[in-house]
Amino acid sequence: MLDENENISSNQGLLKSSIVKRAVVCLMVIAAVFLGFYTSLIFSADKLTAEERAQVDESIRILEERGFQDEAFLLKHLAAFRANDNWLNASVAKENAYAATNFPFEIVTLYPDFFTYPVDATERAAILLHEAKHLQGKDEKDAYEYVWRNRKRLGWKFEAYRTSAIWMENAKAYQGTCSRSFRVRLQPV
Repeated sequence: MLDENENISSNQGLLKSSIVKRAVVCLMVIAAVFLGFYTSLIFSADKLTAEERAQVDESIRILEERGFQDEAFLLKHLAAFRANDNWLNASVAKENAYAATNFPFEIVTLYPDFFTYPVDATERAAILLHEAKHLQGKDEKDAYEYVWRNRKRLGWKFEAYRTSAIWMENAKAYQGTCSRSFRVRLQPV
C-alpha cells in the first residue's frame, strides 16, 4: 500500500507502456513477415544475365532521355528484375506476357519473349514503361492507356513499328481495355 506522502509516477516512459510494447512487437512481426515474403519472391526466381541486364539498362536510358524520369527512377533504382517466374507468378495463369510485376514488392519478371520479339530497345522501353505504371500501383487499363497516349514521346511510332508483333498486340490490347472515350487507332495519328 502507498503512503499518503508517496508519489505515483505517471512518467513511465513510452516503451514501458504495455500497449506501445505490443504495438512495437506487432510491427516487428509484420516487417519480418513482409521481408520473408519478399525474400522468397526474389530467391525463387533467377537473375537476369549480364546481356539481358544491358538491354534493360538501354531501354531505361531511353525512358530517361524521352522524359519519363519518374518511371525510369523506379525501374533503375527500386525494381528488382528477374528472368523467370517466382513462386507467386508461377501460380497464376498468363497469356502472351512479356513481363509481370509484383506490386508492392517492386519485382519485375522479364520473360524470354521480352528479349526476343521487340524490334529494338524502344519497344522494350514501351514494355518497361507499362510495367513502371504497375510499380506505381496502376492497373492494366491505366498502364496500357498511359503507354499508348505517350507512344510518340517515347518514339514508338506507327511508321516505324506498324508491322511489329508487339505494336499490333498492344494496339489490340489497348483497344480491349480502354473505355469508349479512348479508342486505339492502328493508323498514324
